[in-house]
Amino acid sequence: QVQLVESGGGLVHPGGSLRLSCAASGFTFSNYAMHWYRQAAGKERELVASITSTGDTTYYADSVKGRFTISRDSAKNTVYLQMNSLKLEDTAVYLCKAARTRGYMNVYWGQGTQVTVSS
Repeated sequence: QVQLVESGGGLVHPGGSLRLSCAASGFTFSNYAMHWYRQAAGKERELVASITSTGDTTYYADSVKGRFTISRDSAKNTVYLQMNSLKLEDTAVYLCKAARTRGYMNVYWGQGTQVTVSS
């Protein structure tokens, strides 16, 4: 059974930090690029950060560049999103996605975890 189990969301003050985790199982983790999306109330889902299957390349949305870091741990089959200097506008449901397009297309989504930045 494929699972993407997220943890680490919660309530934080502006300027604070959180680390989101997404633990993968049921598929070959090393074959999948990993992505973090977020969806704020009333807005479209947006891509926040990506990391290639090998971890060689990362991508960040302009809005989080310099504040967020995506990483992956092959031994734990887990992808992380370290979020520093959090702002009110970072408040959203954050979702983990695994995707591969080479050979065959396959996409898995996590359930989403709420991050609330509040003063």
